[in-house]
Amino acid sequence: MQQLIDFILHIDKHLAELVSQYGTLVYVILFGIIFAETGFVVTPFLPGDSLLFAAGALAAIGKMNPVLLFVLLSIAAIVGNFVNYGIGYFVGEKVVAKGWIKKEYLDRTHGYFEKYGVMTIVISRFMPIIRTIAPFVAGLGKMNYKPFLLYNIIGGVSWVAIFVWTGYFLGNLPIVKNNFSLITIGIVIVSVIPIGIAVLKSYFGKKNS
Repeated sequence: MQQLIDFILHIDKHLAELVSQYGTLVYVILFGIIFAETGFVVTPFLPGDSLLFAAGALAAIGKMNPVLLFVLLSIAAIVGNFVNYGIGYFVGEKVVAKGWIKKEYLDRTHGYFEKYGVMTIVISRFMPIIRTIAPFVAGLGKMNYKPFLLYNIIGGVSWVAIFVWTGYFLGNLPIVKNNFSLITIGIVIVSVIPIGIAVLKSYFGKKNS
């Protein structure tokens, strides 16, 4: 776990090392991480937002092709969600019964679906943990395939585009480059704010009832 935390907090340095060591193979590595983070309900701890941002920043200095990066990682995000939906659809009840997912995550995600409907597939892309649970819950609830596919594509492309291109245009500004670890922490904090608000609302709601 300590190594994972170190990787996330210094993701720019680790990613640069991967590019130096593996060259174009790093595209496959990045594809695998984004696919796993969105595709397997038991791997919500993998870096998502910060990884996309760091990859975009490296692309800005010529280490990677930004267009290829955007296309490949968009595909990874879309296919990952689709696989997660399939897992929820076909074996979701068994996964829940085995207790592999925290009940609070499931309840929270169900709450988002009740509030936002199918738009949860798009909104959840920008929320760590929830973005990994949402497609699984959609499959578990037997959501209609066609609207899921549409919003999955919209959400996946939007998520990757925002973070990769923000990293591309801003990641190598001196103030960002010299404080990359702080920026990474900031991205993580901002990403989990909606979850924190939902938890507080739930806590005080139960307390007042």
